[in-house]
Amino acid sequence: MAERVKVLVTVKTYPLPSESYGELVCTAGVREDGSFIRLYPIDYRMRPYGQWYDKYQWIELEVEKNQKDPRPESFRPMPGTTITRIGKPILAKNNWAERKQYVLAKGVQNMCELEQSPLGERSLAIVRPSQVLDFTAEPCERDWKPKFKKLFEQKKLFGPQQKPLEKIPYKFSYSFKCEAPSCKGHTKMIEDWETAQLFRKMRDKHGEELAIEKVKETFLCRMCAPQVDTHFFVGTILQYNAWVILGVFWPKKEG
Repeated sequence: MAERVKVLVTVKTYPLPSESYGELVCTAGVREDGSFIRLYPIDYRMRPYGQWYDKYQWIELEVEKNQKDPRPESFRPMPGTTITRIGKPILAKNNWAERKQYVLAKGVQNMCELEQSPLGERSLAIVRPSQVLDFTAEPCERDWKPKFKKLFEQKKLFGPQQKPLEKIPYKFSYSFKCEAPSCKGHTKMIEDWETAQLFRKMRDKHGEELAIEKVKETFLCRMCAPQVDTHFFVGTILQYNAWVILGVFWPKKEG
């Protein structure tokens, strides 16, 4: 059954090719009561510019429970629904006070408990690492698989044409310890669109090697600095039920 939802966007993942939809973006956020919700699939870049949205912006759209996705927070945008942006993104003023009101409304979890929780109990959460150990970039395939490359070569008679989509040749990961007393450490990939965009921007200016250093400088030295109260938005990948980091929430420490 369709319902109209109001969502504060907190994360967007980097687009991935899709044989069914051209490409997809996973968007996650919170409702007004702070409960998490996942919007998937969204053909984000194929939509009119007026339906593009930023992080920490409220949006409204028609959705239904995704019957092919058992994760409780997953909802599918209704075919033909318009994504309506509500006002401007919430700013980080007063040490992210208004953002905290919604993002932290349901509290934080620890990664050890999330990994041990039953399948389907929850698939989105926010965790506060007790210690961030490292941020790494691991080389991976530099081009899309042949079946996806064909998508970018196809011409459509109707509807928007497939836009070029660059394959990011690195996988970025955090290593950290969570707040569980017996935590031995976790290493999780980060799939935040902003990570990929920063890499591309810095690479075009400085080359790949220095670009990786610049990404690490931002996502480790700045977002996980000693004076920062770092949190990770985390979620599961449906195919593997594996947890990944979707984004970083990083107001300054208080008190």
